[in-house]
Amino acid sequence: MKVDGIEAFVAAVEAGSITAAARNLRLSKSVVSERLAELERGLGTKLVQRTTRKLSLTEDGLAFHQRASRIIREIEDAAADLAERRGKLAGPLRISAPVTFGRMHLGPALYPFLVKHPEISLTLDLDDRRVDAAADGYDAVVRHGAIEESRLVVWRLAPSQRVLVASPQYLARRGLPRTRAELENHDGLFYTNRGVADWRFVSRGKAIMVRARARLAMNNGDMIHDAAVAGLGIAHLPMFVAGPAIRAGKLRVIEIGIQAEEECIFIAHPQGRHASAKLRALAQHLRAAFATPPYWERRPT
Repeated sequence: MKVDGIEAFVAAVEAGSITAAARNLRLSKSVVSERLAELERGLGTKLVQRTTRKLSLTEDGLAFHQRASRIIREIEDAAADLAERRGKLAGPLRISAPVTFGRMHLGPALYPFLVKHPEISLTLDLDDRRVDAAADGYDAVVRHGAIEESRLVVWRLAPSQRVLVASPQYLARRGLPRTRAELENHDGLFYTNRGVADWRFVSRGKAIMVRARARLAMNNGDMIHDAAVAGLGIAHLPMFVAGPAIRAGKLRVIEIGIQAEEECIFIAHPQGRHASAKLRALAQHLRAAFATPPYWERRPT
């Protein structure tokens, strides 16, 4: 059994096709197909079902994939460890992060880190869903909010504050709410990944839910921001999203006498997995880049 055959199999499964795997491995499609066929001959079983459009795992392939991907990761980690012994940060690093935060803040913070460490090969997947870091093969996930997954080792990067905001045009048309009761009569713009029609606040040490009429619900922070600027209603946005529009006068902060639930930006890696030197260095770099308090929470004076 050759390592390049196992690598071809894992790449094909993760990419969804032999063509995509060949592109990711920078090999020809015929080479990847032959390596996969040689692996199946050596194992004496069919691992995948091939069609013109997609690739699917057989029962044996499903059983083999979990250990095969672990083998490839161990080889990559071993090579990276040797590089670290020579004082270099090198090798693959796969991270998942939310779409809006990744576009606005994580990307700009990552680029100088990658320039400084040219031998790191980073894959960044932007996805607002709560991925399973271990099962989906990520070295770490960057997330915003509360920590709910007990199988993760969490490193805090920066505090994060949410604010109620609306456009001046909306407030001129509908009035400025000053209490929870008044807020319930307004149109709300909600982020569906957090639960429709619920905004989380804290009053006298107790968590409470604040509600408004659900005018619009979406699973993307950029579009909720844009809907608020367009005057469609009130949104409960993190300052890393709303800050520029607040400073530009496009959004106005609404105070109702209670504070939003505390949140943070964090990076987390699967429990029981060794945190590489490059992951530790990345976390340290991001803390310095975001700062405390983070640069995005500057309010207009």
